[in-house]
Amino acid sequence: MTTTAALLDDLAAAAAGDLVTDPEVLASYERDQAAPALVPAGRPAAVIRPRTTQEVQQAVKAAARHKVPVVPRGAGSGLSGGANAIDGCLVVSLERMTDIAEIDGPSMLATVQPGLVNAQLREAAGREGLFYAPDPASWEFSTIGGNIATNAGGLCCVKYGVTRDALLGLEVVTADGRAVRIGRRARKGVAGYDLASLFCGSEGTLGIVTEATMRLIPPPRSSATLAASFPSLGSAGHAIAKIVRNSTPSVLELMDRTTIQAVERMAPQGLDEEVAVLVFARSDLGGAAALREVDQLAKWCEEAGATLAVTTDEEAEGRMLMAARRLAYSALEHQGATLLDDVGVPLGQIPALLDGIEAVAERHGVLIGTFGHAGDGNMHPTIVFDQHDPEAVARANAAFAELVRLALGLGGTVSGEHGVGLLKRDFLPLELGEAHSLNHAIKHALDPHGLFNPGKAI
Repeated sequence: MTTTAALLDDLAAAAAGDLVTDPEVLASYERDQAAPALVPAGRPAAVIRPRTTQEVQQAVKAAARHKVPVVPRGAGSGLSGGANAIDGCLVVSLERMTDIAEIDGPSMLATVQPGLVNAQLREAAGREGLFYAPDPASWEFSTIGGNIATNAGGLCCVKYGVTRDALLGLEVVTADGRAVRIGRRARKGVAGYDLASLFCGSEGTLGIVTEATMRLIPPPRSSATLAASFPSLGSAGHAIAKIVRNSTPSVLELMDRTTIQAVERMAPQGLDEEVAVLVFARSDLGGAAALREVDQLAKWCEEAGATLAVTTDEEAEGRMLMAARRLAYSALEHQGATLLDDVGVPLGQIPALLDGIEAVAERHGVLIGTFGHAGDGNMHPTIVFDQHDPEAVARANAAFAELVRLALGLGGTVSGEHGVGLLKRDFLPLELGEAHSLNHAIKHALDPHGLFNPGKAI
């Protein structure tokens, strides 16, 4: 009997969840949203869709008995190949683990299964008069488990932090099939190593999250919004530096000329296509206080050289001002295949990064549109290319590599929120240096046979 046949028999006998072996269905579980021309994907031997922690345990134990690699998967909305299958693996899809076990209003926390969509947690919290803050751009379809796997951020991260900041505790299934609880329900606690934070951002390489306890907060008050246009990268950089040193807006975003032009071509917003940068900010202090804050931000933008700064405390008008930023990626994607980067640099290096991105685009003859989270230095230079043209793919790859090295040279990181996956694995040693071996030691300690998402993240 082959390994695959023995594994399938074992999974069926263990009742480890819905077992999928149909080749056409398996094909839909091969990869995430990373460009197929840039990251490989294999054909899984099977997909198992558990509904409980116990079923995940049975699946992991069966895979371990047959030494079959396990690739955990949420919604498959990742952009770095972190959920891509390898030939002969078992994909453990958590898409059916969508229960909300508890929303504890007095303690302001929620305990949920990993397949719950981010937006569904936010809606459930809202019904209790609370708010779940992390809001990646994929919040309407990405899952809490996937957000934890990559430590996802979002537009609100400048004020409310990323997924790790909202994470209190986890239940995880380890490589030997144990279900282990790590972290806690209390807001503070320093007993033992911070294993919950270790698992957050580990991209499924250390274990499978089967339950998460997340911190909730009081809902933000009403918002006011700013949109400011700048004639140069430097003037925008000076304004951003002034803002982050002197205030805490709930949103601080930017998009460059290339992205502005892409948005105008796809869905005209009446934007000035000649400005170098648009900066967007929001304050959620509520009422007059929110408007006063964005008015102050507008003054700092004008002092830095903004040619136009518009503010409003009308919610509908604010959404209209922010609409262009939210269309940024889809507008660039509308022009061809995209290679979305997510490098992060120190705040003071944002202008240098933007200047460098323009130089890289010119040097390699590629279109790069940049947008991102100005408030924490996490930028998304997005290369648009023809994935059917080998020469265009090669130029895109070369430009991408140079962008990553540019960020590292500015004291930054290869990934701010999308994860390393397959896409950036080769660059990781450049950032981690001697600490790279420590990562491998942790991986070996928790997954000695290397069966969890092998070849990813480290």
